[in-house]
Amino acid sequence: MAAFNRTFVLVHGAWGGGWIWKDTASILRERGHTVLTPTLTGVGERSHLAGPGVNLSTHIQDIASCLQWEELHGRGVTLVGHSYGGMVISGVCEAVPEGTVDSLVYLDAAVPQDGQSMFAYANRPMENLPAMHPVREGAGAFMTAERQAWFLRMLTPQPMATFTEPVRLAGARDRIRVKTFIKARDGTISLDVAARLKDDPDWRYEVLPCGHDTQLELPEETADALERAALA
Repeated sequence: MAAFNRTFVLVHGAWGGGWIWKDTASILRERGHTVLTPTLTGVGERSHLAGPGVNLSTHIQDIASCLQWEELHGRGVTLVGHSYGGMVISGVCEAVPEGTVDSLVYLDAAVPQDGQSMFAYANRPMENLPAMHPVREGAGAFMTAERQAWFLRMLTPQPMATFTEPVRLAGARDRIRVKTFIKARDGTISLDVAARLKDDPDWRYEVLPCGHDTQLELPEETADALERAALA
């Protein structure tokens, strides 16, 4: 058991679900930590709730409500967002009482500015879009063929409004005590932001030698990196 206990709330990326954290979460729990892996509305085991009314605000409220009802205020929460989950955790900082989140981790994730949507962040067009965004082509490219086949089978389409609604930020993220960006060496999200944060004294910066889905490709190394962020 770890000599310290931290509370981790792990927020998955687009098309995923809490299931994506299974290996990393198990490692952290074995080390004595409290770990929550909520699934966002409209995907995974909550895909039956998908619809045009599900947007980024819905997902922010999903996680804010998790923190509230798990009574995590003052528990030194390390809030982790993977990929699109970076949009969510940025908004959560504005939605929960100050002091709820002690440490933020962007795991190869979007780090938006105020007024950006996921599509704006990624320079994607926003005209003539369907109600649901299909699973990204080529997802899991750095996994074994067998692992990738399982991964693609588990992913579900996601409500488009989660990608097109802008996040509203008023400085709460900047006041979080520790902010960490973990770059997947072979990932392609947030390349420009990662380069900037690498030299930003207000951020910690690490690199994991894998593709975008670090929690599936290198679960133990991902757990190690999350522990370092929580301890910083």
